[in-house]
Amino acid sequence: MSENKEHMVEESAFLVSKTDLKGRITYCNEPFLKIVGAKQAEVLGKPHNIIRHPDMPRAVFKLLWERIKNKEEIFAYVKNKSFDGGYYWVFANITTSLDVQNNPVGYYSVRRKPNPKAIEVIEPIYQKLLSVEKSGGMDASMKFLTEFLKEKNISYDEFVNNLQRL
Repeated sequence: MSENKEHMVEESAFLVSKTDLKGRITYCNEPFLKIVGAKQAEVLGKPHNIIRHPDMPRAVFKLLWERIKNKEEIFAYVKNKSFDGGYYWVFANITTSLDVQNNPVGYYSVRRKPNPKAIEVIEPIYQKLLSVEKSGGMDASMKFLTEFLKEKNISYDEFVNNLQRL
């Protein structure tokens, strides 16, 4: 296990995965499999959270699920774990896949290399969110995030997209 080994997403890579409505992986591309260090058979049908890193605050996923369940796209910085115990950061775009009647049929995520300067900003925020979650739970973490954004007078979307442009 190499828990502290960071895997870098290639500049030109797009890591793609699709899930069903329960978050089980139904598709993933080769760059996704390569960075996770898995074979397709090891991930298809599995919950997407098998790659969730413990450094990720639950509040970020709460916000993410609220958005995509409302058929709204979201961008987020996500730290995932690889099967070898290492980790990698991505700038993810997650959307809802819809059928012809506009009913959700699953979720679609395209991830790319995050701006390293953005990770320097987001990592301490995530650490604070995790700390708040441990002491006060999910509601306290969401409140902290809301207050943080309000203090900066910026929406979540503006905040993460501006970070990617640093």
